[in-house]
Amino acid sequence: MVTTPVLLLPTTIVTIRPFADSSLHSSMAASAVVRRLSSAPLRDHRLLRPFSSTGSESTITVETSVPFTGHKINPPSRSVETTPVELLSFFRDMSLMRRMEIAADSLYKSKLIRGFCHLYDGQESIAIGLEAAITKKDAIITAYRDHCICLGRGGTLVESFAELMGRRAGCSKGKGGSMHFYKKESGFFGGHGIVGAQVPLGCGLAFAQKYLKEGTVSFALYGDGAANQGQLFEALNISALWDLPAILVCENNHCEQGRIQDLNIEGAKTSVGPCFTSELHANLYSNYYIKLKRLSIRIAFLSHSWHSSYADGMGTAEWRSSKSPAYYKRGDYVPGLKVDGMDVLAVKQASKFAKEYALKNGPIILEMDTYRYHGHSMSDPGSTYRTRDEISGVRQERDPIERIRKLLLSHEIATVSDLKDIEKEVRREVEEAIAQAKENLMPDPSELFTNVYVKGFGVEVSGNASDVVKNEFS
Repeated sequence: MVTTPVLLLPTTIVTIRPFADSSLHSSMAASAVVRRLSSAPLRDHRLLRPFSSTGSESTITVETSVPFTGHKINPPSRSVETTPVELLSFFRDMSLMRRMEIAADSLYKSKLIRGFCHLYDGQESIAIGLEAAITKKDAIITAYRDHCICLGRGGTLVESFAELMGRRAGCSKGKGGSMHFYKKESGFFGGHGIVGAQVPLGCGLAFAQKYLKEGTVSFALYGDGAANQGQLFEALNISALWDLPAILVCENNHCEQGRIQDLNIEGAKTSVGPCFTSELHANLYSNYYIKLKRLSIRIAFLSHSWHSSYADGMGTAEWRSSKSPAYYKRGDYVPGLKVDGMDVLAVKQASKFAKEYALKNGPIILEMDTYRYHGHSMSDPGSTYRTRDEISGVRQERDPIERIRKLLLSHEIATVSDLKDIEKEVRREVEEAIAQAKENLMPDPSELFTNVYVKGFGVEVSGNASDVVKNEFS
């Protein structure tokens, strides 16, 4: 079979292998997919291809944007096999995630979403690339930036928006909100609000998988702000001792909650960052140290009862919080791999490699070098510790959606008009899902007492509310 190498970018070589039936050109199949994507919306607002699959489409071999870097392991090849159909699904699915998060921003500002809200736009390639390499039987657990991870696992837009707005149709019945999406039947074991707490749980999932001989793996995702948590290293140690199929994924967006700003307070150079939940918190810290004039104080380094993870890096640039910001090496005796997290094909390749390794040898760490466009949460404007030029520079040079757009156009898999049609359809799907979610009812007040304890385990209830909740626990 003859293959034709095509120069995509100055550093990227792509090889296209035609169908066995040479009379059927790949662009014809791809064009059919484009028409289907832009004219036939999915009725339940799911992603086009939530989990990895195989097909008989023509194969395209793409070289990743940058090489993988390994720690105590030989990294995988930069050559990644894909298909026109997969590339189109990547474009559509990441566009859907991006539009969902932009819509969540608007809903939050309209006060239809309350509480904490952490958006994922910019990091979509991690959710999509990971799913392309695994199956629904594998497990994923993550922190509070969880909307797109849940959608990638097979959740729907209606479930997502309903949960964000606290409605019954939400994936957690409207009781979890932004930080606590959950979909056990799809192998998604939640967003978790306590920094780093999901990592030991993820290793526990891996223990169950090995004990039951399922032949599957667990991915525990965490941010660079959680990389110094003691529980992470404890869980990693036991996972290595027992050779558990646990894959720890550090989504390193380099910002944690927000970088330090230096302020001068009566001669004392004091660092007060946007990590504080209110001006009161910042003032309490500042007033406590105001007597230490002329001393340089880095407040965000201090361990304090307001939030134990401030000492672990929330509110600081990675070079201030971590002596070694090479997070893929932090496992020491556990192998690691550094990955361009803005390259969906690189994420796919690394995730496939990690799964194969973990099933045979035990835990491995993946560091995904990524970037978030929004602030840490909706309470953080995201512009006080980085410039707009920095953000726009990343959008222009590394945006995961634009990278796939260039691939699709370069190989004439789709036209500019085709891709615009897909984006219009995505926007319409999101608007429809929001309208459906708004029509859904809030949970009944009795739901406050459900899903707390497992029924039938002899839980005793006392107090004024005993008559109301007794039936829920017995």
